[in-house]
Amino acid sequence: MAMKERSAISSSGWLALLVGLAALGAAGYMLVLVQGHPQTPGPNVGEAAGLFVIAMIAFRGILVNGPNEARVLTLFGRYTGTVRDAGLRWANPFATKRLVSLRAFTFESQRIKVNDIGGNPIEIGAVVMWRVVDTARAAFDVEAFPSFVQVQADASIRNLAMHHPYDSHDDQLVSLRGNSDVVAAQLVQEINTRVAAAGVEVIDARIAHLAYAPEIAQAMLQRQQAGAIIAARTLIVEGAVSMVEMALQQLATRGIVELDSERKAAMVSNLLVVLCGERGTQPVLNTGSLY
Repeated sequence: MAMKERSAISSSGWLALLVGLAALGAAGYMLVLVQGHPQTPGPNVGEAAGLFVIAMIAFRGILVNGPNEARVLTLFGRYTGTVRDAGLRWANPFATKRLVSLRAFTFESQRIKVNDIGGNPIEIGAVVMWRVVDTARAAFDVEAFPSFVQVQADASIRNLAMHHPYDSHDDQLVSLRGNSDVVAAQLVQEINTRVAAAGVEVIDARIAHLAYAPEIAQAMLQRQQAGAIIAARTLIVEGAVSMVEMALQQLATRGIVELDSERKAAMVSNLLVVLCGERGTQPVLNTGSLY
C-alpha cells in the first residue's frame, strides 16, 4: 500500500530547550546538596535522577529544520508523520527522525546510445531538475529515491528517443533536434509518470546532448545535407513557378505583348532557368526572329 504524507504533532522547541536546561540545572543543584548533606542522600539523589531524565526527554525531542527540510518520524517501525516547519521544533522524543531535503536537485543523465524511430543510432543525454513533494513515499515506498529517479529518468529518455526521429524536414513531425520545447514537455510528463511512486516531482527536463552515433555520423551528415538541399530546391521551385505564373498573368492582363504557346514555353523556360539557377545568368541578345 502506498504511503501518504501527513503532519506530525510538534511544537516550538524553545520551550522544550528551556525546560531541559532548567531540569538539568536543578539536577545539578540537587547533586550539590547531596554532597553538602551526605547524611540524607536518598530523596535528593532520586529527585536529581528524575530531573535528569526529564532533561534528556526534553533534549531528545528537539530537532532543527533548515529551510526546505523536513523530518520523517517513525515510532517502533510505524510512520507517525512529517515535520515540515523550519526552525527549532520539538516532537515525540522516542521517535526516530529522518532528514529529507525538499530542495530542488539537478543531475545530468548518462549519454545513452539508442535507435530513433527511423532506426538510426544516436547518443542522447538530458539534464533533469526534481524535488521531493511527498516525504512519506520518498522515505518508505522506494529504496534510495535519488538513485530511483536517475534510473527512471534514463528509461524515460530512452523511450522518448525511440518514438521520435533525430531530425525531420516535415514541420508536422516532432523531431528531437527541431522541436526541443515539445520534446522537453513530453520528457517531463514521461518522467513524472514513472517517479510518482517515489513522491517526487520533476520540475524541468531538457536534452543536453544529442548526436548521431560515431559509426554513422559522417553518413548521416551527408544525408542531412542532401535532405536540406532537396528541401531548399523544392521551396525555390515552388516560388519560381508562382513568379512565372504571376508574370504571365500580368503580361496578359496589361496587354503588353501577345504570346503564343511556343513563346510562352520559351519564356517559362528562360524564367525558370534564371530563378532556379545557382549562378547568375548571362543575357543573350536575339537580333533576329524567334523562328
